Amino acid sequence: MSELTHFNAAGEAHMVDVGDKAVSSRRAVAEGRILMGRDTLEKIRAGTHRKGDVLAVARIAGIMGAKKTAELVPLCHPLALTHVEVDLRAEEQPPAVHCTVTVETRGQTGVEMEALTAVQVALLTVYDMCKAMDRGMTMERIRLLEKLGGKSGHWQRQNRE
Repeated sequence: MSELTHFNAAGEAHMVDVGDKAVSSRRAVAEGRILMGRDTLEKIRAGTHRKGDVLAVARIAGIMGAKKTAELVPLCHPLALTHVEVDLRAEEQPPAVHCTVTVETRGQTGVEMEALTAVQVALLTVYDMCKAMDRGMTMERIRLLEKLGGKSGHWQRQNRE
């Protein structure tokens, strides 16, 4: 990872040519969380939010975010995703919703951006659905946990804190 691959020899941004790369199984796992007030978390948990099931909507939004990554991030390749799993769970201390996303494909480039985008979109959806009662929510710790496949092989975050 010594060079920035999205720039050509003249320093201009370009989409990386992955045409000669071998097709392989690729997987990426990312996470993040949204901190909120205890009352907000309780409404989400109880399912009494007037807009409906916040976590169900956020889960679908995360899946859509993964699928639309190439439309949002200019130099990402459009990918045929084979699996997207969005896991949302309530955390007590501090009050938060934690999101973990796993994305998989068989292709010529990785799915790290799709996993990271899915996390952010899922958390933004929680914010959107709950902002009327808690504008102070904060998204944090959005990060890649693991990637597998491709020439660079397996990478895993060492410090999960």
